[in-house]
Amino acid sequence: MGIFDKFKIGFKKSASSFTSGLRNIIIKKEIDDKTLDQIEEYLIQSDVGLAAAEEIKKIIAQEKIDPNKNTMNEVSIILKNYIVELMKPLENTDFFNKKDKLNAILVSGVNGVGKTTTIGKIGKILKSNGSKVMFSACDTFRAAAIEQLENWANKIGVQVTKSTQGSDPASVAYKAIEEAMNENFNHVLIDTAGRLQNKKNLMEEYRKIANVTKKIDPEAPHDVLLVLDATSGQNIINQVEEFNKIIPITGLIMTKLDGTAKGGILLALAKKYKLPIIALGLGEKIDDLQIFNAEKFAEAFIQIN
Repeated sequence: MGIFDKFKIGFKKSASSFTSGLRNIIIKKEIDDKTLDQIEEYLIQSDVGLAAAEEIKKIIAQEKIDPNKNTMNEVSIILKNYIVELMKPLENTDFFNKKDKLNAILVSGVNGVGKTTTIGKIGKILKSNGSKVMFSACDTFRAAAIEQLENWANKIGVQVTKSTQGSDPASVAYKAIEEAMNENFNHVLIDTAGRLQNKKNLMEEYRKIANVTKKIDPEAPHDVLLVLDATSGQNIINQVEEFNKIIPITGLIMTKLDGTAKGGILLALAKKYKLPIIALGLGEKIDDLQIFNAEKFAEAFIQIN
């Protein structure tokens, strides 16, 4: 069973799933103005965002759906086409390819989104593609974070550079990139401390890590990933806004999509920021990270084949 099949099952299990809620609105064969307004309101409640909801409503109105056809199926096709057109340009499968020179990847996000677990899963995919991978344990505020990253490194068989709890995170990042360059690594994944986007001192520490990497390679960090928790809803918009101000984000990873209807926030992000979506996370298992594919996501999100 593929991960997107698991997403479909997860969505079906949820009483408040996106598709069942939409089906409850579209109970008539003909979509009138009242139904269009209800669809728009439901899309907004599903975290799709105002801009995308307005566009989808307009497209449905313009399509003039034939009442002799299955109305829900017709709306589902419109939604799928909209999602694919919006999100297809945001696919970035090249991210996981083996690089000719060291690719330093800074991984950030607020507390509890699953950064370290996501790093482990990314490392597994990169290694399976023939890359030499290193982890850098720069969440030095918590000994448990260092240990967790080390456990993931051991699990998938990659090297980890670490220091003691309380060490300067930027110095650990510098040491890791220096070692990785000297030993011809393809990727180094830098784990950073979970930080609230409104805590200025922590965000400055995050900026410092990025600045230190440039002392070795002016182009580093080559990728800046923001890990987001799908259950956070509209708060995600603010997280992207604030993290992007500190260091420009090059890719998003959304976790905890299993069993919820909160995937709608991805549409809002795609519409507003147009940032590449690297992967989606389903759970804690090692293979529960799926490289983002717009068409497969659309099919899972609206329960259509």
